[in-house]
Amino acid sequence: MNYFAKMRGTTKSPPGVGLVEIVWSWLGGFIGIGAVAVVEAYMFEGTDLMLMIGSFGASAVLVYGAIKSPLAQPRNLVGGHFLSALVGVAAFKIFQGQPILAVAVAAATAIAVMLATKTLHPPGGATALIAVLGGEKVHALGFLYAVIPAAAGAAILLIVALLFNNIPKSRRYPEFWL
Repeated sequence: MNYFAKMRGTTKSPPGVGLVEIVWSWLGGFIGIGAVAVVEAYMFEGTDLMLMIGSFGASAVLVYGAIKSPLAQPRNLVGGHFLSALVGVAAFKIFQGQPILAVAVAAATAIAVMLATKTLHPPGGATALIAVLGGEKVHALGFLYAVIPAAAGAAILLIVALLFNNIPKSRRYPEFWL
């Protein structure tokens, strides 16, 4: 019975946030994701490169909506995406004919690598999966996927977060760098 008792939780739900914080988080997410989209449209249109990946949506939640979280800090944002992308590409290449094994190895290994390197960033798990499940365009990038789009897109989100999150006196980003 003790096992199931643990599933009740031990604390109350965190308090809600005010309208001003919601608006700043929305604006940050809009500008950050918009910046990645604009750079992709102007720099990568007509090329085989891409900059926008789905896991950046989850990163935006962290770096604009949960800016004090250790998971939202620069080291975690950029390092988590970069290392997880490397892991995902390696898993795809090694287990290409076994997609179930490839996705499981990619996600699990990305978690382990991020924990070992103090770069835990949950969207990194999705970045690893995208490397395996992505289409021809993603697979054609090979290990370049770790640089463009993973690290480069995360760097754009970081630059916007640094500039934007420090505008209001009530917000400060980052909490730490390394």
